[in-house]
Amino acid sequence: MNGLEFYAYHGCYQEEQLTGSNFVVDIIIDVDMEKASSSDNLYDALDYAEVYELVRQEMAIRSFLLEHVSSRILDALFACFSQAISAEVCVSKIKPPVSGQVRSVSVCQRRLRSPK
Repeated sequence: MNGLEFYAYHGCYQEEQLTGSNFVVDIIIDVDMEKASSSDNLYDALDYAEVYELVRQEMAIRSFLLEHVSSRILDALFACFSQAISAEVCVSKIKPPVSGQVRSVSVCQRRLRSPK
């Protein structure tokens, strides 16, 4: 899923926590698609609407660091989707408060499901 847009209150500065910023989240989830590929049944596939809702909920929780936000999203993905083999989450803050012209800053994390 690419370009999930949110207005949230992540940042280390008090102003960021009060006024908020625009964020974009990109997600890659590796799943075994064999069953869904042959059945053509939505119930055998990963539900993108559920993924979006999970990310929306995590983005609503204030954090100081994008590293913390992306890690929480990964934790929630693995907790909610047993078919996830691995996942990558990139959280980008649009127009961060740095001196100079910067379009965005991003933190990306990739994780494999831990063996049981």
